[in-house]
Parts: sequence; C-alpha cells; structure tokens
Amino acid sequence: MPVLVPRRFAIRYALTIQAMTETTRHDLLHLPRAAARLGALFARPQMLAAICVATLTGLGWLALGLMDSGVATLDALCRPLAAPTWNTGGFVLVPLMWAAMTLAMMLPSASPMILTYTEIADTAAHKGERIVSPFVLAAGYVLVWLGFAVIATLAQYAFMRAALLDSGMISASGLFSGAIFIGAGLYQFSALKHACLKQCQSPFPFFFANWATTTRGVFRLGLRQGLYCLGCCWAMMLVMFAVGVMNVIWMAALSAVMTIEKIGAGKRLTYVIGAALITGGAAFIVSAFVAHWPVPAI
Repeated sequence: MPVLVPRRFAIRYALTIQAMTETTRHDLLHLPRAAARLGALFARPQMLAAICVATLTGLGWLALGLMDSGVATLDALCRPLAAPTWNTGGFVLVPLMWAAMTLAMMLPSASPMILTYTEIADTAAHKGERIVSPFVLAAGYVLVWLGFAVIATLAQYAFMRAALLDSGMISASGLFSGAIFIGAGLYQFSALKHACLKQCQSPFPFFFANWATTTRGVFRLGLRQGLYCLGCCWAMMLVMFAVGVMNVIWMAALSAVMTIEKIGAGKRLTYVIGAALITGGAAFIVSAFVAHWPVPAI
C-alpha cells in the first residue's frame, strides 16, 4: 500500500534534495546580497576562523593597552589578561570579554549549520517559496552563546572568590585544572555529547524535519541549533578556566578542534580528544601532588 505524503512535505523534500545536488558550488544566486555574502563566508570556515582569531588578537592587544601603561609584548598576549575588578564596570567588561571569546571560538564551528540553511533557502527562493534571512537563524544561535557568556561570568566570579583562579585569571590549583580537563575528557564519551554532535555534523535532516518560513520559526531553529552546539561544546569551553581566560593561543587551538570535530570527522576524533584531555588532566593532578610531595631532610 503506497504511503501518502502531505503536499507540504513533498515540496520540502523536493527543495532540500535539490539543494543538496544543485548548490554544492555555493553560488547562492537567488538570495539577497547580504544573505548570500553570509553564506559565502560560512562556506569557508578556515577563513572565518582566521578572521575571528585575528579580531580576538586585536581585542587582546587593545585590552592589554588599556590595562597596562607599559608596552604590550607578544609574551604578554600569550598569557591571560589581568584579573578584573569586580565592581559595576567589571560585571560589564567580563561578560563582553566572554561574549567576544565564545563567538570567536564558536562561529567557525557553526559553518555547516548556517551554510546548509543558506543553501536550502537559496533553492527555495529560486522556486518562489517564502524564505527568512539566514541572519535570523544566526541571531538565534548567537543568543544561546551570549547566555553562556553570562553563566561563564558568574562562574568566573565564583571561582575567583573561592581562590581557584589567580590574579592572571588562570587556575591556581593543579587539582582544579585536572578536574576540568578530566571532566571535559569524560564528557567526550557521553551519549549527550554524541547526540548533540550528530545534530551539529548533519544539520540537513534537522532543517528538513523542522523547516520554517516565518521569522519566529527560523529564530527558534537558530536557538535549537545553538543549544545543540552548547550541548556539544560546553565542557571543552570550560577548559579555558584551567589554561587561562582569554588565552588567545588556547582559544585558537580549541576553536580549531571544535570546528574540525563538527565538520564530520566521526567518533574516532571525539574519542581521541577525550583521551587527550583525560591524559592532560591526570598530568595536572600528578604534578600537583609531586609539587607538594614531602622532601626528606638531608
């Protein structure tokens, strides 16, 4: 007995299948110019990552210039920034710092999701279907990570009050660093991690099942994709507390790892990353114990 498919699903299926076969060149000829440029940018995650890292490095130099009356050096840039003063200005500056950091790290990894939506929207526009700008989707995604920036700010304040972070906004305890690394490593093997990663690696089925043609609907799609991304990457983002908040070198490295992981490298890379994080955490803990090991008197 043949299965009857509703017309709207048949249209959606035709559009999305054609998007897969006709838009692999990322021409995006049927979208408004701004939307097409956004899609073209996310079609090149390597270039986007380089732009984000360069922008973040520039912000780091600016912050160093504002915080230090002396001349900033490359060595200073590779270190975390000085600890903020937790007054009204500090509670404004630190969330902005975390927002810049998270967006610079996470936008390159969002490339498959935003590019997929843009390609499907381009095909829909070619067919005369109503579409919503991919900027709306990106706005929903960004909002999730701005929320994470607020939570990270509160966590940083709590850690500094508990003396777990020093004046350089880096872990003051090898045990604390080890716990963060091991926790992030174990999360790489969890079912929740892989469920969220699957959604990030293959956004096409998600858009096929949940396609929306209203601004509110597309914004919700961005929120949901942002939550999947958060579920995939939150533990690795916390590694910044162990290696130094706003450490540009570690930000670039973690951003590259998360982007490669989402492009579709499979579970093996995820497990390798998890094992490396656990090994690093164990090294932190062993080093902490060795540093306090009683030395016999001679």
